[in-house]
Amino acid sequence: MSTAAQIAANRANAQLSTGPTSEEGKSRSSLNAVKTGLTGRTVLLPGDDVEHYTALVARYMKDFAPVGEQESLLVQSLADTQWRLFRIPSLESGIYALGHMAYKDLFPEEPDPAVRRQLIQTKVYLDYGRQIDKLMAQEARLHRQQEKNYKRLHELQTERARQSSCRLTAAAKDYLKTAETGQKAEFVASTQAIGFEFSLDEIETRAAVIHPAFDRQRLTRHLTVARNNAANAA
Repeated sequence: MSTAAQIAANRANAQLSTGPTSEEGKSRSSLNAVKTGLTGRTVLLPGDDVEHYTALVARYMKDFAPVGEQESLLVQSLADTQWRLFRIPSLESGIYALGHMAYKDLFPEEPDPAVRRQLIQTKVYLDYGRQIDKLMAQEARLHRQQEKNYKRLHELQTERARQSSCRLTAAAKDYLKTAETGQKAEFVASTQAIGFEFSLDEIETRAAVIHPAFDRQRLTRHLTVARNNAANAA
């Protein structure tokens, strides 16, 4: 059991561990909060909006609904790439802003303010063009990476859907066999016991596609059940 002295010491230590208090420390702490995802890294820079980033990732996860590690990693990469693409226009604007600050006193002999601004803009590009071109090259590279990830994700999800459809068709065929032999109840009980991935309604719908006559039987059965329920309610 802890002594009174130990309890007092623990409380004192807790007061020393209340988290960062400076803005810089809070920024680092907020970045750490998004390092616990799939890759253990972050694409955020100091000053980036953590809430907007996490909302972007959540939206991508919701829209693409990945299943499994491969799909999840691809969706995470898509969101991270988009975040970097969002950053590029502000970086380009920042380069021009720095250039305008550095060259604000140039061309004093030009009386037209609009012409003078254009001259300064041109000077900025001539002197900072290499950095701007690198930024544009990075943007093109990110777009290529994004297209590659979109394509791979589409392939994985298309194949997953195809396999799921095959399994549903197989389950529907098994269901039709059991229905013909009068063992439907056993089939339903067994699928429910193992936590089958398809609902009975999904299986019956696919069975109706495979065997159109079953659709009429299903409709007749549902009408009969509905009539019985109505009669019992009366």
